[in-house]
Amino acid sequence: MTEKTKLITARLPRGFEDRTPGEIAAVGQMIETIRKVYERYGFDPVETPLFEYTETLGKFLPDTDRPNAGVFSLQDDDEQWMSLRYDLTAPLARYFAENFESLPKPYRSYRQGYVFRNEKPGPGRFRQFMQFDADNVGAGGPEADAEMCMMMADVMDALGLAGKYVVRVNNRKVLDGVLEAAGVSSNEQKLTVLRAVDKLDKFGPEGVKLLLGAGRKDESGDFTKGAGLSDAQAAVVLDYVEGKPPADNDGIAELNAMQALFDAAGYGVEKIKIDPSVVRGLEYYTGPVFEIELTFKVQNEKGQDVVFGSVGGGGRYDGLVSRFRREPVPATGFSIGVSRLANALKLTGNLGATEPVGPVVVLVMDKAETAGYQAMVAELRRAGIRAEMFLGNTKNFGKQVAYADKRNAPAVIIEGSQEREQGILQIKDLVAGKEAAEAITDNAEWKAARPGQFEIRREDLVPAIQKLLSEQ
Repeated sequence: MTEKTKLITARLPRGFEDRTPGEIAAVGQMIETIRKVYERYGFDPVETPLFEYTETLGKFLPDTDRPNAGVFSLQDDDEQWMSLRYDLTAPLARYFAENFESLPKPYRSYRQGYVFRNEKPGPGRFRQFMQFDADNVGAGGPEADAEMCMMMADVMDALGLAGKYVVRVNNRKVLDGVLEAAGVSSNEQKLTVLRAVDKLDKFGPEGVKLLLGAGRKDESGDFTKGAGLSDAQAAVVLDYVEGKPPADNDGIAELNAMQALFDAAGYGVEKIKIDPSVVRGLEYYTGPVFEIELTFKVQNEKGQDVVFGSVGGGGRYDGLVSRFRREPVPATGFSIGVSRLANALKLTGNLGATEPVGPVVVLVMDKAETAGYQAMVAELRRAGIRAEMFLGNTKNFGKQVAYADKRNAPAVIIEGSQEREQGILQIKDLVAGKEAAEAITDNAEWKAARPGQFEIRREDLVPAIQKLLSEQ
């Protein structure tokens, strides 16, 4: 007796997701809206590969035999380590440095694509997700940063989110000055303080105070170690995040210059505002930082009302390109989290169509007449109409129509032997049929009425379908 072959369990890897035609269409529509705003500002597309040499990614230099902390890595046949890109900014810095002589400066570009994080997945936290970035490399000064913030606001308006967002702006130079005034010197302690400041909206001043000190225990009993600042040191930081302006420095001057540009261009505080709690996590930011926060409320997993929060952000990163070239190269940009933004648009009813229209389906009533059915499909396709011939292995009329329904087809075309002899076709409008079926409760009545079905001459196929689609 032959042993049965063991079947492989079909399972999706943790931290990844499949996308349906409806989701792809809706996100594609959203991306097209964003793209139009980027191009209106004079930005051009560029595409970089999914893989970069690991050392290019900067934050994840290989310091072990297998550099896979945070990134997915593999070794090339020449023993070079390569990693799936962690974001879209480091590859841009490499591209700009490699093509420095031929590119215009400043270099204004946008990129859209997947990035990969080798981190523990969780609710809403994926190992593969899409970003949509815009960057201006080679442009120094607050004007370039202000333009990024204004473009972020225009994107939100174009997506139908006016009044439901705010672009919040701060400057890492200001934060560095506050840390210096508080006597925070080590890099590790600085990052812990910045992470604490970033939690102001979530935990409030008292929660931030705990994180600046010994630490904070949450409702579940989990303890987060704090920065270990003294009360006097913590007071300096808390004064800043609660609105007390620090001593003048370059960061304050840059924020003032940006505010003047916002005012001149008509972007009020309801769209863009200076906010001392904005930190941004990445270490390579060197000046202004900004993020888009959606201000409407949603319910969390506990059923509590919370603000939706950030869907993107960025800032100035003047040192990133300089990893490849000796001369200083200023740069600024931002990144939109596509999946998170799509979820926000879905909640507000602004995501667009979620179910794309399927193809017109030509039913196969007689296998011997397949060539004739194929000719109909070819005519429709040449006219620019999505169409397919049913290629399943059943002649059952009901099952073929059920297939077309599942494909969200707008119509099916029926030609049996009687129709062929008379030179006619039956067209079943599935959209009208569904609408009529809702008003008919008797199955016999429905069959007799044949709602949405009408007859045409064979030679009128294309214009009849064109008219039908235009009216649906």
